[in-house]
Amino acid sequence: MIWLTSDLHLGHANIMRHCNRPFETVEQMDSALIGAINARVCPGDTLYVLGDFSMHGKLDKVLAYRARINCDDVRLVRGNHDKHFDDLEKPPFAEEADYLELKHEGRRVCCMHYPLIAWHGMEGGALMLHGHIHATEEYNLQNLEQGILRYDVGVDANGYAPVTLDEVLRFFDGVEPSEEHHWKDGDH
Repeated sequence: MIWLTSDLHLGHANIMRHCNRPFETVEQMDSALIGAINARVCPGDTLYVLGDFSMHGKLDKVLAYRARINCDDVRLVRGNHDKHFDDLEKPPFAEEADYLELKHEGRRVCCMHYPLIAWHGMEGGALMLHGHIHATEEYNLQNLEQGILRYDVGVDANGYAPVTLDEVLRFFDGVEPSEEHHWKDGDH
């Protein structure tokens, strides 16, 4: 199964205040977020973290947090708080990238830490999955209502837990991309 999350900000005490996260200590937040991953994501699944895995990106901290996650296949799409670890002999993540595209059930899924207003294949129904903005669930619902196939997979918009790619696809089931949000010929 494919899982997605973003903006864990493990070790970042100030994020609790900035985003009104319901935790009293950073340790409580870290345990709750990692616990939510481990409660849902099986060791044989794939987990994509679309940026901001931890706050400071120090290798020893990243390795310690990564070791607490039971999933064997954790992939990182780097965010503004992530460092490059893919050049290490044994990097903490199975894959690192700044942007990636998945194909799932014949549908293109564009993944980046930052939300884009235009993405590859959007006029054909491709999804844009992202984090960074620490949105609430209302953001995703507004995009759905407007026919914008963009979804914030961040913990703040998803009950502090990862979501499956299948859940996101079902969220947009039957939604046609809005014409008013497409680039017109000559606009690009």
